[in-house]
Amino acid sequence: MANLKITLVKSTIGAVPKHKKTVEALGLRKLNKTVELPDNAATRGMVKQVQHLVKVEEV
Repeated sequence: MANLKITLVKSTIGAVPKHKKTVEALGLRKLNKTVELPDNAATRGMVKQVQHLVKVEEV
């Protein structure tokens, strides 16, 4: 199964509290940090919710 490379490119300051928690649940704590997560429905749903804050690449 493929992985997704997710990078936080925009600060969560001023973001909706639910979006802040979603970004943290993805494992992103600081700006420009990158994590690799499995490409599944749960991850895709979380990314879709915060797509304005992150950059996604397929690995």
